[in-house]
Amino acid sequence: MDLFKKLISRRTFIETTSKSVAITSAASAITLPFNTLAQPQKNESSEVVKHSACLVNCGSRCALKVIVKDDIIQRIEPEDAFDESTFGQHQIRPCLRGRSNKLRVYSPDRLKYPMVRVGKRGEGKFKRISWEEATKLIATKLTETRQKYGNESIYYIYQSGAYYHTQGTSAWKRMLNLTGGYLNYHNTYSTAQIRAAAPYTFGDYIGSHFTEVENSDLVVFFGLNLSETRMSGGGQVEELRRSLSKSKAKTIIIDPRYTDSVVTSDAEWLSIKPTSDAALVAGLVHTMITEGLIDEETINKYAIGFDQTTLPASANSNSSYKDYVLGTSDDKTVKDAKWAASVTGIPAKRITQLAREIATANACYIAQGWGPQRHQNGEASVRAIQTLSVIANQWGRPGTNAGVWPYATRYGVPSLPALSNPIKHSIPCYAFTTAIDKPEVMSDITHGVRGTEKLNTGIKLIINQAGNALINQHGDTGLTKKILEDDTKCEFIVVCDNHMTPSAKFADILLPETSYLEAADLVDNSYASGSNHFMIGMEPVIAPLWEVRSSYDICADIAEHLGVKQEYTEGRSQQQWIEHNYNIVRQKRPYLPPYNKESSVGLIDQRREAPENSVAFSAFWKDPGANPLKTPSGKIEIYSERLAILEQQWVLPEKDRIPVIPGFYPVEESHLDPEGLKKYPLQMIGFHTKGHTHSTYAQLPILKEAIPDEIWINPINADQRGIRNGDPVLVQNDRGKMQTRARVTPRVMPDVVAMPQGGWLHFNKAGIDIGGNINTLTNLKLSPLAKGNPQHTNLVDIVKA
Repeated sequence: MDLFKKLISRRTFIETTSKSVAITSAASAITLPFNTLAQPQKNESSEVVKHSACLVNCGSRCALKVIVKDDIIQRIEPEDAFDESTFGQHQIRPCLRGRSNKLRVYSPDRLKYPMVRVGKRGEGKFKRISWEEATKLIATKLTETRQKYGNESIYYIYQSGAYYHTQGTSAWKRMLNLTGGYLNYHNTYSTAQIRAAAPYTFGDYIGSHFTEVENSDLVVFFGLNLSETRMSGGGQVEELRRSLSKSKAKTIIIDPRYTDSVVTSDAEWLSIKPTSDAALVAGLVHTMITEGLIDEETINKYAIGFDQTTLPASANSNSSYKDYVLGTSDDKTVKDAKWAASVTGIPAKRITQLAREIATANACYIAQGWGPQRHQNGEASVRAIQTLSVIANQWGRPGTNAGVWPYATRYGVPSLPALSNPIKHSIPCYAFTTAIDKPEVMSDITHGVRGTEKLNTGIKLIINQAGNALINQHGDTGLTKKILEDDTKCEFIVVCDNHMTPSAKFADILLPETSYLEAADLVDNSYASGSNHFMIGMEPVIAPLWEVRSSYDICADIAEHLGVKQEYTEGRSQQQWIEHNYNIVRQKRPYLPPYNKESSVGLIDQRREAPENSVAFSAFWKDPGANPLKTPSGKIEIYSERLAILEQQWVLPEKDRIPVIPGFYPVEESHLDPEGLKKYPLQMIGFHTKGHTHSTYAQLPILKEAIPDEIWINPINADQRGIRNGDPVLVQNDRGKMQTRARVTPRVMPDVVAMPQGGWLHFNKAGIDIGGNINTLTNLKLSPLAKGNPQHTNLVDIVKA
């Protein structure tokens, strides 16, 4: 108690008298009639139960039961289950990150008051100002920037730290759209390549739910690691775990790292060189073709480009995927298992065996995570893995997938309407530093700019809400730091957040927002909860600390200074918007009771998608003529004529390619870059850790102790450098130097090192990052098609520090 008294000594106490109740529903597989439980819970020690949620960007979504005494959080527990025995009604247990939200709320680096910069940008020196001063200054800067440079110079930066519905992103975008709009972004840091590339194969980015693994006898995952990325009860790991327990399917995980998913799924690990997934696919298909394991007539029924007979008229006669694999295409290289082994590091014998297993399985579920696509040739890898499912006829049927990672069925909770943006210009989110530093080079054919042939002005004002991609999660932090420090380029940066993150230090004005546990909202399940979908009502479990405020209220004040407050609020408070959104949901789900502020909290309703809606492209598989795909041909396109046109029209950097078929091509800073390897002989990839979600929770000491950020290095490479487990090491390349500790383990393949992403950047006086941030070493080069981030394609060396 003494610790908490010290931490909250400067808070402004607000007495609360509202009571809360837990909401649940009776259980049924598909239809869950609603019913409320009990009255507010209170024991003799005056503890009360309140309800919130973890809104971090892990892809899961977990309801939190928060135990509070005297307006101080005591502990966090999971909400009760509807029916633990049935998936879709099970207890959504938060992971150690979600359960650490108490420590996140009381963290000493909380932002407490509005502040304005007084030192050099990036130094982190600020002075306290009033909310009136802060909101008026932002309104003034928005007006001045709009008048001087135009609305396209105002940029709302990509972020993912808080998935609110009635505050956060939608609040800022609504305010900006009411005053002329802002420069858009497209892509995400997570999924740029897969979202751009997958539609060129199937027309859509759709995957079968993991519930279909119930019907599989073989599961093959490329770089998919649910046990660390979607590890809570509100994520897909629970869906997969229960499905595997039913089917007992053999599971194979292809990854440079022996991940926790390999352990928990009792899977076989095939270690593969980063960037080489498309080469493995080619080797597998070669075996399938030469051993007669596939039905080419069936492939041609559904797809174009597998062989010469289905190529479009514009294609060269020897440009089919079969030509590529058999060595009759222009490169004259046979892509057999021996060739694939030389590229991937997987033994040729095992590649041949795997091809036979996939082709002869009754139902093989092939999926990929987002690691394989976050490379310089990631788009080709995406399409190659999709193509494998097509050629092996392991798609469209129960127990199969389309070779991607499936998203979730959404419950359907609306957000605060952001309104239409009058500015149609859009840049790839990973190119924002170029749009600050060298906007004149950015065009539609060089950098994937949309809505205009070229940028007319650079970014002059940035709004950064609940995000650390301003620098921490962005590439080449050394160069990014230099660009952001120059306030003659980007002239004003607004950061609204909970903590003094590395990105917050680059703000010109800092705004403290309510944390998840201090906020009211009505939220959906997140994007990777699978077939399980649900609605959570959140209440402020404690009075907001210090002077923190909801970004809805912050933007309402800015809108008032700009003369559009009535249009912004439509006469509603944030709480009234929550009630409004609840009633919209209730129109579609009339079994829900009327809204009540005190009872519409907790896990309100939980459902599972019907099995008949869980198989990707099943209608096309059953009747391709009646259910054509959204591709130009209406079929699966192994050869893409659209990509052939793009490669001719776009201006690509030397060595970049947009292959028309999903073949493998080597890239710089890979194991097939002989010049690069001379100086930096180790491939470095990033991975997600259980200790934090991206950079959220990364500053909490208890999680650092439980899951320390360490660079994984194989014992062979460690012995060569005199490195022992736990040694401090210096990781370096031409972009920077990072200090961390070594984890010497055979769980990463030789000549590959793996570093958790999300550690908080901290340069010392020598310019070395001692915060363990992988982006000290990653680059800003864009991928060819999506113009996304290749942050797993890096060469480094490691020395003992």
